Amino acid sequence: MPVKIAVLTVSDRASRGDYEDLGGPAVRAWLERVMSSPAEIEIHVIPDGLESVRDTLIRLCDVDQVDLVLTTGGTGPSSRDLTPEAMKAVMEKELPGFGELMRKVSLEQVPTAILSRQTAGTRGRTLIINLPGKPGSIDTCLTAVFPAVPFCLDLIGAGRIETHDHILKAFRPAK
Repeated sequence: MPVKIAVLTVSDRASRGDYEDLGGPAVRAWLERVMSSPAEIEIHVIPDGLESVRDTLIRLCDVDQVDLVLTTGGTGPSSRDLTPEAMKAVMEKELPGFGELMRKVSLEQVPTAILSRQTAGTRGRTLIINLPGKPGSIDTCLTAVFPAVPFCLDLIGAGRIETHDHILKAFRPAK
């Protein structure tokens, strides 16, 4: 059975059609390149804001029962960047190491990465990870944290993900 993945682009301008969503397609392309197991990947584009992000995350986790949600955008310090606040409203367990590592590797690229407020957490059998909005930053962050994602999904009872080891080796402890 394929793993179900939702990519959630959070952007007022992209949701209005003012510009093309580049973040969602960048996440999908990264996943398709790295994952060897079958997956259903859907991209959703919604406006910034606490309620819009919160309500969409709840629907994706509780109704659609996706295994993994990767958000992109809405993690900066501007007044409409409320993705982390929406995350805190829906997650049951926070996994702050994801955000810490993403900021660390991003800071090696650009000093403004310190402004990012990404985090990750679980809701039921869904892992949710907040990613930045820029495609280059998405690649940097996913490459850093994704080795832990398949084992995390195993631990919470979500779908199983395998990766192409020659591209990115997932870590699972020896039994």
